[in-house]
Amino acid sequence: MSRKVPIGVLLSGGGTNLQAIIDAIEQDRLDAEIRTVVSNRANAYGLTRAGNHNIPATVIDHRGHASREAYDQVLVEHLQRQGVELVVLAGFMRLLSSFFVQSFPDRIMNIHPALSPSFAGLHGQRQAVEYGVRFAGCTVHFVTEGCDEGPVIIQAVVPVRPDDTEETLAQRILVQEHRIYPHAIQLYSEGRLAIEGRKVRVTGEDGDAAGESALVNPPMPGTVR
Repeated sequence: MSRKVPIGVLLSGGGTNLQAIIDAIEQDRLDAEIRTVVSNRANAYGLTRAGNHNIPATVIDHRGHASREAYDQVLVEHLQRQGVELVVLAGFMRLLSSFFVQSFPDRIMNIHPALSPSFAGLHGQRQAVEYGVRFAGCTVHFVTEGCDEGPVIIQAVVPVRPDDTEETLAQRILVQEHRIYPHAIQLYSEGRLAIEGRKVRVTGEDGDAAGESALVNPPMPGTVR
């Protein structure tokens, strides 16, 4: 049974994934309540998006703190005061300290514009294009103390076209980000996610849902495009 899970969204920029989450909530596709939106940058457009929907938003600037841990302590205290259960990273351009991760164990989600564990860190789309892979995509995962290496909740795959640039590939990946991030949060709200070592088990998941068809790029006769 789902419930309205109280979430806090951290961002640093435009907040398109925040908008996707807001839209899913308003369309009754996501059982969640955004208690707070926090940005470390005052000019982040994500703050405007929150304001447009009367969602409490605040700036907690990372500058002026003695250490990463000192800044994260301020963040944690704010999130806890707002009654946040699940922390959602939506383009938050800072690595979280051990203190932060341990304050919300198995209750921090991130979306990464690559198929983890490939291309961790910044510019996953650029890395994919430069490496010459045939498929790219995005990953929602639980956050651990390593960079983009936590247990995978859900992934979406897009083909890389011969003429793709970092920008064109990023645009197609972003469409999938907006689909899978709200769904991952919904699975959490329904209590269907269980971490078992490196794996995330989704209760009620149909093992045959993906089918037996392989994705091949460039396509071969008879394969799914």
